[in-house]
Amino acid sequence: MTVTTLGYAFLGGLLPSFIWLYFLLKEDSRCPEPRTLIALAFVAGMLAVPCALPLEQYAKAHLGSNTSILTAWALIEELLKYVMAAIFILWRHAVDEAPDYVIYLITVALGFAAAENMLFLLAPLSDGHFAASFFTGDLRFLGSTLLHVVASSIIGFSLAFSTTYHPVGRAGAAALGLILAIALHTAFNTLIIQAGASTALAAFFLVWMVAVVFFATFEVLKYFQYHNLPNNSQSL
Repeated sequence: MTVTTLGYAFLGGLLPSFIWLYFLLKEDSRCPEPRTLIALAFVAGMLAVPCALPLEQYAKAHLGSNTSILTAWALIEELLKYVMAAIFILWRHAVDEAPDYVIYLITVALGFAAAENMLFLLAPLSDGHFAASFFTGDLRFLGSTLLHVVASSIIGFSLAFSTTYHPVGRAGAAALGLILAIALHTAFNTLIIQAGASTALAAFFLVWMVAVVFFATFEVLKYFQYHNLPNNSQSL
């Protein structure tokens, strides 16, 4: 494996995540977050990948059915993304508005997706299959990267909409968001690995349908946050 191959994999992995991150920051242009904290969240997400790999290999070796393995993989990835956000970001004073939870959870997810995309691109690039790697990058931009975005956004929304809750209630909301994120992630992976174009199309339809709901919900969240409506937190 050459330095050039590693460079192409590095750039190919980062590009899809950077495109989604650009759109995310445009959505937050009214009250932008500190760029250093955004960068830290992105790097924290990337660091979650080497933590996830041995755990996923352990799950694959010790679980029997494909459903159990895929569920375990989804749980590992979604839990690690959330843990990284909690350790590096969510306790900071800059996280002072409801939309911030969504933004930082998604940024961590984009960092995770970037590192994951690099690993997926290494094999075709190492074999000299540049066309295959380009096709893989496109599919991951449209599917897997967006999956990480919407799955982590579910957890972000659960935290954002529970900002006025008692700590026990917030923990319950976060747990519910994590369960929903794992369920979505498992459903997508199950459809993707099945043979046939129809199941792959169903996986892409699922994640894009959830993405539409995400963008609509994010606009509602920003409206209540930034228009200073009375009791806006309770209204959510």
